[in-house]
Amino acid sequence: MNKIKSFMQTAPLGTRSSIGLLLVRLVMGSAFVLHGWGKIQNPMGWMGPEAPVPGIFQFLAALSEFGGGIALILGLVVMLGTLGIAFTMLVAVLTHLAVMKDPFVNPTGGHSYEIALVYFSISILILCVGPGRYSLDTKVFGTRK
Repeated sequence: MNKIKSFMQTAPLGTRSSIGLLLVRLVMGSAFVLHGWGKIQNPMGWMGPEAPVPGIFQFLAALSEFGGGIALILGLVVMLGTLGIAFTMLVAVLTHLAVMKDPFVNPTGGHSYEIALVYFSISILILCVGPGRYSLDTKVFGTRK
């Protein structure tokens, strides 16, 4: 239990850093709740019947997007929610890059892996610095010493 509590504890950050993280969490969390909403309605089959991805992986993606978005907004179990989002976005980047051969940025507005890479990068940032002092994680799990 101590390792889980240690993982969930927040880093001691200043006011400006914590306000910045709060804003990033609210915006990114809202985006992921909206991205995940349709998927969570049909979590094992949101990609359709012809999808090459097994239902369990579709479920994990739907859960990480919708649940991770809620975690970011509330500031509760942020590290766990962000870890799920990071893995989901890594798969999205690799799918767009290696399977679909999409460019980083598509100048015509078509498919690209840009936004998935941005979300992955923000997830890594949050995993490195935590959710900030303005989170329920700080109240529930405390701050690292």
